[in-house]
Amino acid sequence: MTATVPATRPTAARAAVTVTNPDPVEADIDQSCKTLHLPTIRDRYDELAAEALRQHSSYKQFLAELLAAECAARDERRRTRLVREAAFPRPKRIEDFDFTANPDVPAAVINTLTRPDWVLAGQPLCLIGESGTGKSHLLIGIGTAIAEAGLRVRYTTAANLVNELAEAADDRRLTKTIARYSRVDLLCLDEFGYLDLDRAGAKLLFQIFTEREERRALAIAANAPFSEWHQTFTDPRLCAAIVDRLTYNAHLIDTGTHSYRLASTTARQHA
Repeated sequence: MTATVPATRPTAARAAVTVTNPDPVEADIDQSCKTLHLPTIRDRYDELAAEALRQHSSYKQFLAELLAAECAARDERRRTRLVREAAFPRPKRIEDFDFTANPDVPAAVINTLTRPDWVLAGQPLCLIGESGTGKSHLLIGIGTAIAEAGLRVRYTTAANLVNELAEAADDRRLTKTIARYSRVDLLCLDEFGYLDLDRAGAKLLFQIFTEREERRALAIAANAPFSEWHQTFTDPRLCAAIVDRLTYNAHLIDTGTHSYRLASTTARQHA
């Protein structure tokens, strides 16, 4: 008689699982960085610790490196935020401006204006010239440099600002809107003079200029010389008052009549 051996169930192979206990010191560092809002130290302390070990740095040197990395990252985030909040319509930088394409634009003066001294002094800047001479590029480029220097900048067109002020007046929010514009360190007004303003619109702009006079800087880009501004501001007294406020202690840049835009396009086509 043959005995029947019951089949044995195959045993599944068990995968080796390695359980790594978290380093309590690293966990404490991670939590402390979260609590103190130090994201760069949290992300880089391991890397910087290894580098400090290779360099035989002291504890103080290691701490200084950690804090410097956090400060640098924080400054970069702030610069990025200030440029974003300025609401520029497109990215433009002064270093990308081709001064050879428009010799009327003084490169040395423009480069000086990328430093915030004149903004901190509350001085106006007027870029005057024909269409295509690079006014908007200069305005945005200077504004970007000022924002990256850590100051609050706001860009808009003259038409958009007047419309915003008119709507605010209708909604009884004019005082708050003017106060909001008065808080920025530099207000950049583009396309100044492209829109004919009646007395009501001119008075709204005048309130912005008066609020900022000698306290907060204002930069404009206009396509007409001051002698023709009476065509934009139909009230002669308001026109004179606005010109007076924009030109007192101001930086005046004449970008001329030579089209920078056309010259740049032609140069690219022949490159």
